[in-house]
Amino acid sequence: MADSDLLSVRGLSISFRGAQRWLPAVDGLDLDLDRGQTLGLVGESGCGKSVTALSLLGLLPRKSAQVTGSIRLGGQELSQLDDDGWRGVRGRRISMIFQDPMTALNPLMTVGAQIEEVLRLHLGLSGKAARDEAASWLAKVGIPDPADRLRNHPHEMSGGMRQRVLIAMALCSRPEILLADEPTTALDVTIQAQILELLAGLQQELGMAMVFITHDLGVVERVADRIHVMYAGKAVEAGPSRQILSNPSHPYTRGLLGAVPGFRPRTGRLVAIPGRVPPAGEWPQGCRFAPRCEHAQAECTTRLPALEDVLDGTRCACLRRRELPVWTGDAA
Repeated sequence: MADSDLLSVRGLSISFRGAQRWLPAVDGLDLDLDRGQTLGLVGESGCGKSVTALSLLGLLPRKSAQVTGSIRLGGQELSQLDDDGWRGVRGRRISMIFQDPMTALNPLMTVGAQIEEVLRLHLGLSGKAARDEAASWLAKVGIPDPADRLRNHPHEMSGGMRQRVLIAMALCSRPEILLADEPTTALDVTIQAQILELLAGLQQELGMAMVFITHDLGVVERVADRIHVMYAGKAVEAGPSRQILSNPSHPYTRGLLGAVPGFRPRTGRLVAIPGRVPPAGEWPQGCRFAPRCEHAQAECTTRLPALEDVLDGTRCACLRRRELPVWTGDAA
């Protein structure tokens, strides 16, 4: 772990209890996050992105999930914490914005009461001090008439405003790291842009680091300094955002880019990746992307590639990467 690293994850593996055996969901993942940096976790649903984030908060159920590996926050090892230890980290040093605010917010409590609860638990505020601070945070995230809005229940607010409330709840304790799990997926394009701009401004103001989870490469281009592309529980490509988006080395990354306007190959035709992500417990032997990869050969079906240095700080896990044609996408 470098001196500048705020978060260092080594060999993170996560499995869930199945009917007859443990089913792997994440397999030997390494991550590093510097202070003030944004790391994008990219991939289709089922690749292990969200469960990775939940493991960083100690939110996976102990009876049905096995988590191994090292998770270091600053100089503190988190992987061995008990429930009391996690409560000192969760929401205070690491916070999370969930994808769907209607399920993340309590429908029976006012938004003010929910923000005040966070302030009480993590900052020890109560009464008028907590209400004033909650109203201040609603104003900070761009909600008009914040003192009045404290009395609203979630169903009385629009989707964009509910997402802003979640951001206020996650950041009012001034965490060192924010985990943002698809925070703009359910929003229209205009509101999405506003939320991304809001997060960027608050990140700069608070000096926090962020892990941004998304399947949308257009979004990750706007927010991420570095990217980890995940497939079937493993990182298949990792490195600086600009390098990966302009010159992807892995066929899976190329496939994701080829399905997005603005990144597609210069044929002008969007191309979908055939097939689907294999579910946990059904990963193929060898390269897990091989059944969907047009460049796969016999060796790919028997040998699991490791991340190897490519260039400009990028690493790629592909046995055929030196034989791939030159990428001719639109990204600059």
